[in-house]
Amino acid sequence: MCGIVGYLGPKAAYPILVNGLKRLEYRGYDSAGIALLSGDEMNIYKAKGKVSDLEAVCEEKDKNGAIGIGHTRWATHGEPNQINAHPHTTSHGNLAMVHNGIIENYATLKAELIARGHSFKSETDSEVLLHLIEEIQLAGEYQLEDAVRLALKKVVGAYAIVVMAVNDPEKLVAARKSSPLAIGVADDSFFIGSDVSPFAEHTQRVIYLNDFEIATIRVNGSLTIKTVEDEVVDPFIQELDINLENLEKGDFDHFMLKEIYEQPAAIQNCLRGRLNVEDLNLDLRAVRENLDTFKNASRIIIVSCGTSWHAGLVAEYWIEAMAGIPVEVEYASEFRYRQPVIKPTDVVIAISQSGETADTLAAMELAKSKGAFIFSICNVVGSSISREAHAGMYTHAGPEIGVASTKAFTTQLICLYMLSLELARANNEMEDFTYWNNLSELAVLDKAIEQVLSLNDEVKELARDYTESTNFMYLGRGYNFPIALEGALKLKEISYIHAEGYPAAEMKHGPIALIDENMPCMVLANCGAGRDKIISNMQEIRARKGEVIAIAFEGDTEIAESASHVLYIPKTNEMLSTIVANTILQLLAYHISVLKGCDVDQPRNLAKSVTVE
Repeated sequence: MCGIVGYLGPKAAYPILVNGLKRLEYRGYDSAGIALLSGDEMNIYKAKGKVSDLEAVCEEKDKNGAIGIGHTRWATHGEPNQINAHPHTTSHGNLAMVHNGIIENYATLKAELIARGHSFKSETDSEVLLHLIEEIQLAGEYQLEDAVRLALKKVVGAYAIVVMAVNDPEKLVAARKSSPLAIGVADDSFFIGSDVSPFAEHTQRVIYLNDFEIATIRVNGSLTIKTVEDEVVDPFIQELDINLENLEKGDFDHFMLKEIYEQPAAIQNCLRGRLNVEDLNLDLRAVRENLDTFKNASRIIIVSCGTSWHAGLVAEYWIEAMAGIPVEVEYASEFRYRQPVIKPTDVVIAISQSGETADTLAAMELAKSKGAFIFSICNVVGSSISREAHAGMYTHAGPEIGVASTKAFTTQLICLYMLSLELARANNEMEDFTYWNNLSELAVLDKAIEQVLSLNDEVKELARDYTESTNFMYLGRGYNFPIALEGALKLKEISYIHAEGYPAAEMKHGPIALIDENMPCMVLANCGAGRDKIISNMQEIRARKGEVIAIAFEGDTEIAESASHVLYIPKTNEMLSTIVANTILQLLAYHISVLKGCDVDQPRNLAKSVTVE
């Protein structure tokens, strides 16, 4: 991990590579590097830290070359330092390679290579693969792409790689398995990226490599794709429609704040073409075409990770309450290893912002092999999970650059809410009037979010009181319990404050022991059912000198009697109010993080797209 760029064409590669690496900064990283090829000379520059540190290293260096590769590394094998940074090269200095993923059998391969006289500079698994490629190339006088292909047949694990060679200077070779890689195709140039953001300003014609595919791009403009088994693959070029403004912060200080404010528009984009406001009807083609499969499902299993797992938990409440279908929500990372019982009558919903989350992809592949129907909910068009699923929905949130998910989570919930309503109607579990009323409220949800965003200054002032806090508790009941988990996750991942979310009733079963004047408690009191019990929970906290920040519906003055501070949200139905309340939690986490001086968009140790297991 975590980001790859490549360029081959008539232009200077250095500025294209550096700008591409900056586009990938959102993915999270701890070091960066580039390799430039000019004639028979290859220059490699690396730096621990940010891309700006790499630029400083390169300032007085030779930056010539129209072919190059670059990388931002998020350490998996070996500590973050200049030696372990990519690109790696061999002792002969002929090859350079960047790699995302994990080579699981690297220790065995490394021992074999050392026994044959190889020596290694770094601690990484990536360097082992490069030495293997070099050994094969030298032993058999293979073309670079053939040496790569034969080396990959010996590898166990995940990889996205780009390789270049001094003795074969007019090509780049790229390959992938279980780690994303895209090739941008322009009139006179080729671009490579872990996603399309590094080259979207140059071309929006893209080829997404599939697993076990190896692409060779050449200066003469030719491109060939073969499998690891040496079978020719016809390239499939997609035309994208990316608004470049979405890749810039604009007038906002951080991408996260920009993306919080983009949520009303993201909701509209998610509903566009699906919700007919005039007829109060839904048109979910992917669901409609597979309606019998959903109706006959013995259960729905949702697999996901992180924030997407929280979206799945909310959907569990919604689908069971509205459609009457049993739902189980699983951490994708645990699901595949616990020998789950999967039946052909199961429907598995895989949720992932990037569509490349390794554990989620592996979980859905397991379920697919057992005959289950796979339905995906992803943001990134053309991603691996969306391609591997039988059917699915895109959230259409637009590019999300901040590592902490905001608008992607919201639009995941919108998709899941629409799915719940459609299944409820298909199963005759919901009367027409209730269905229409839900759609009416969904149609104006963006306005409720806009109203909450007007509280930004109030939330910012409130945040000043908690910058010195070291612990936080989030409590919610029913639909709000997963939102409590999500709020706690947002705070911990960007402000580094320890935070935990609990069902409010579980407070008595342990967490209440932690409550004192130093434990702020965020209570989601925007509820109907269980409201009296929530008030009781708040009073228990206050009785122990704990501080209560409550979120409540406008007009609910009783909540204020048991809270230190109340943030009011517009009245919506209880299910949709979870989305509205979550916006407050996003803003609070953001402002606490900023006031603490944390890196909001690129929190330490985190990656936007987790493409290794």
